[in-house]
Amino acid sequence: MTLIRLSLTDFRNHAGADLAAQAGIVALHGDNGAGKTNILEAISLLAPGRGLRRAPLSDMVRDGAGGGFAIFAEVQAGAELSPVALGTGIEAAHPGRRIVRINGASAAAASLGEWIAVLWLTPAMDRLFVETAGNRRRFLDRLVLALDPRHAQHGNRYEAALRARGKLLADLPAADEQWLTSLEVQLAEHGAAMDAARQDTLVALAAELAEQPDAPFARPLLTLVDGDGAPRTAPYDVDALKMLFRTRRRIDAAAGRATAGPHRDDLGAVHAATGRAAARCSTGEQKAMLLSLVLAHSDLVARRRGARPLLLLDEVAAHLDPMRRAALYERLAGQGGQAWLTGTEAALFDDMPGPATRFRIAGGRIAAG
Repeated sequence: MTLIRLSLTDFRNHAGADLAAQAGIVALHGDNGAGKTNILEAISLLAPGRGLRRAPLSDMVRDGAGGGFAIFAEVQAGAELSPVALGTGIEAAHPGRRIVRINGASAAAASLGEWIAVLWLTPAMDRLFVETAGNRRRFLDRLVLALDPRHAQHGNRYEAALRARGKLLADLPAADEQWLTSLEVQLAEHGAAMDAARQDTLVALAAELAEQPDAPFARPLLTLVDGDGAPRTAPYDVDALKMLFRTRRRIDAAAGRATAGPHRDDLGAVHAATGRAAARCSTGEQKAMLLSLVLAHSDLVARRRGARPLLLLDEVAAHLDPMRRAALYERLAGQGGQAWLTGTEAALFDDMPGPATRFRIAGGRIAAG
């Protein structure tokens, strides 16, 4: 997948920006605060979800603007295919409502996943393995979504049913039994679909990672674990989940939340070469494992969908030594597709193999070079 044109209007610090790029590496360099990450965030909003910062939509409007913003892009998924036009943003009259258009027609945000897959690494993700299970679960779900656009719909419907069930459980024992059972059927069906997609992604990722050497980037071994940290040994099926939710009604009512199910699962990771849990590895090892994982997943998406996803790597090059930086550039250039990288120094990208597109960002202004 190649983003051949990107236009921003009143997005973050960009009053108006229009840039064109080609397949290969796209390097954005400029001082801190210039707006490099804002460009990556805009691209991330072309996929389903809340973007790489997970910020409220209203926070993305440029200071002093009229209350809305717009992002427009043309994406090509293959030389033989016509570009698809993707747009998203908000209007001043409805600041909390996201607008999505595909080839000019209104669409649901979840349908963006049918046209584009976007993966990213940001400095905020460096501590993924030592932060909350919720962060790791969201990371895993983004990996799944790039392979299966339906995953977002299952996740949204699962969360909606979970909230509705929680409200009913607050009224036990007077809760409507029939409605409660209906909600648990929805939870079971969508939860089983979510779990199956996660399990499939992890199995396929394990196969991709097994083909990679342990150097120059550390290779992780991944597992799905439950809310208590125990490895999941079998997938959830619909009947088992229905029984799980039914038998835990009183427990969940007392806790004020659903205490078991796919929404409680976690992503476990171990350094393949040392056997050490990722959370106990050094910061450098954790970064290397994340990079290895994202590169392997890019290969997997290319194999499954026939088009490599867009990669957004924010300040990644600055944290690699020259040998690993050169290895990353060689890998990105050799695999095809398009990768967007940011850095404060233009010199970080001096050794990039072609084809490459360079932009200098300064004060919300974009210039070639």
